[in-house]
Amino acid sequence: MVRGRDACWEHCVLVDATRQKVRCNYCQREFSGGVYRMKFHLAQIKNKDIVPCAEVPNDVRDQIHSILSTPKKQKTSKKPKVDHAANGQQDSSSASGGVHPNHGSSGQHGSTCPSLLFPRPSPSSQPAVDDAQKQKQDDADKKIAVFFFHNSIPFSAAKSMYYQEMVDAVAECGVGYKAPSFEKLRSSLLEKVKGDINVRYKKYKDEWKDTGCTILCDCWSDGRTKSLVVFSVTCPKGTLFLKSVDISGHADDAHYLFELLESVILVVGVENVVQVITDSAASFVYAGRLLMGKYTSLFWTPCASYCIDKMLEDISEQEWVSTVLEEAKTITRYIYSHAWVLNMMRKFTGGRELNRPRITRFVTNFLTLRSVVIQEDNLKNMFSHTEWLSSIYSRRPDAQAIKSLLHLERFWKSAHEAVRVSEPLVKVLRIVDGDMPAMGYIYEGIERAKVVIMAYYKGIEEKYMPIWEIIDRRWNVQLHSPLHAAAAYLNPSILFSPNFKTDSRMRNGFQEAMMKMVTEDKDKIEITKEHPIYINAQGALGTDFAIMGRTLNAPGDWWAGYGYEIPALQRAAIRILSQPCSSHWCRWNWSTFESIHAKKCNRMELEKLNDLAFVHCNLRLQAIVQSRDGKCKPIIFDDIDVSAEWPTESESSPPLLDDSWLENLPLESRVAALKASMAVIWDTL
Repeated sequence: MVRGRDACWEHCVLVDATRQKVRCNYCQREFSGGVYRMKFHLAQIKNKDIVPCAEVPNDVRDQIHSILSTPKKQKTSKKPKVDHAANGQQDSSSASGGVHPNHGSSGQHGSTCPSLLFPRPSPSSQPAVDDAQKQKQDDADKKIAVFFFHNSIPFSAAKSMYYQEMVDAVAECGVGYKAPSFEKLRSSLLEKVKGDINVRYKKYKDEWKDTGCTILCDCWSDGRTKSLVVFSVTCPKGTLFLKSVDISGHADDAHYLFELLESVILVVGVENVVQVITDSAASFVYAGRLLMGKYTSLFWTPCASYCIDKMLEDISEQEWVSTVLEEAKTITRYIYSHAWVLNMMRKFTGGRELNRPRITRFVTNFLTLRSVVIQEDNLKNMFSHTEWLSSIYSRRPDAQAIKSLLHLERFWKSAHEAVRVSEPLVKVLRIVDGDMPAMGYIYEGIERAKVVIMAYYKGIEEKYMPIWEIIDRRWNVQLHSPLHAAAAYLNPSILFSPNFKTDSRMRNGFQEAMMKMVTEDKDKIEITKEHPIYINAQGALGTDFAIMGRTLNAPGDWWAGYGYEIPALQRAAIRILSQPCSSHWCRWNWSTFESIHAKKCNRMELEKLNDLAFVHCNLRLQAIVQSRDGKCKPIIFDDIDVSAEWPTESESSPPLLDDSWLENLPLESRVAALKASMAVIWDTL
């Protein structure tokens, strides 16, 4: 890592020299491997597990891309070598496996080796070609920009994984490619993409037979008369959007909601559904009980993210916590309301931000306070620095009030305490806030959070009990389920932990879950026989690999790999441990669904609009799955970084703004509509 000689260091900072860890100045993402991997991040080039930067300015991206594309100086060779560029770059590949033009000459083993330091000018005959190519690229960039501007396409669309895929596919076709027409887009192509999604739906359905699945029910209301619900179904391989329903006028009708949930369960398959997650409204709670009464093998559970967020809300209503949170907001509000002050703050924090947008209000408040605490010394130094003291801002009353607050001992004492009390719960929320299987961790997470809080207060009951009471009130009454207890019991990293203590509630939850899920008497007998083999780690479960895998593998993967000698318990464990805990992890753009249900369309138009929403939502869910590589990883409570990007921080999908494509439906749609009308008339005769 030659820091002083690489232009990339202007856009990142060294975090850990030993591990060669660097942090991007724009999105704050950290990478091990030094500045080399950071280049691909900034240039927005996918390279193994490197995520392209979504915040890098275009000029910086182009600059770094240019550095990567500059040919590396080759050593003089005694033997003539084959010119790979002259052979159509057949042996040249990018670090991610794809072909990228203009990456220069090939290095060892025929792979492209971009120049990282001291890019040298090309031969005299090359600049003209480079200039011509650059002119073509500039012209293409401008035409794409014009298309965005003319059609009011959100700039965030350029962050889509499908954006570069589209451009690459067009480039593959070469000159003369004719873009699809208006008619083709709204008819055959929409049907083809919908067909691809349905193919994936069938693949997921095969997966559900082994892992089971969870139906997610996400609700929204405008606070007046409009209420909508979105249904999706998830398993470890990914999530599928099913449909949106307008429940206005029925949001408090438990029997209506029961029938609605039942209709979704029947489509997915009762035998596949392990649990249904909804919010904690009284009508949904009762509907969930009706579901479990009729379908005894499945569970209804409330959304864990919602419940834990409510714990944080209750804590924030404690008088001393409320005061310090408001004071922290006063500090950040002042800094972020003045561009010069904000830029100076970023200098002192090394580019770290204080505010954390796009998470729930209470999580954001506590994470912002945590950022302020972490930057305590830097903020104090900033407001005492000569550059600040010589500025016009330092003499203003509001700035002097902020400076006084930053030197107030009471504020920092309360701030540190609030962070230490809230962070264990924020960690639990970080675990369950997503579609990944977290069922095996929430039970222990809550217990660990309580232990950490008690330890912070050195076991003084009068100090930690008010916080414990808040947690227990939400956990015991609202959130806790036998499914959570059974999942903890079946998680080998918990059961075989040296710190594990026999918990009758956990064991009873396991028994209750088994009685519900296992409907056949012969399977119950098998599980009864197999149970001691698991708790005593006998056979394949006690091998060296199985012991190492307890913490190295996700719980569901561990059972799939080592539980083959006890197949009945293995099947039940995989189905339980493959489920998520929350339904509110995906940021839906509710205006899309609201506009669909508000429109006065005929049946054919409504079907087309629903098809578009179906394709739109599922492509977005597919992009989310691909961004995390579809891998289930074990969760280690102490290693959770709450400052890292959260799943719910991803931007919500843009609304479906333009519905002009519904007008003048294609001939086949008009014929279908006519046939439907004739059928109705015929039925009335």
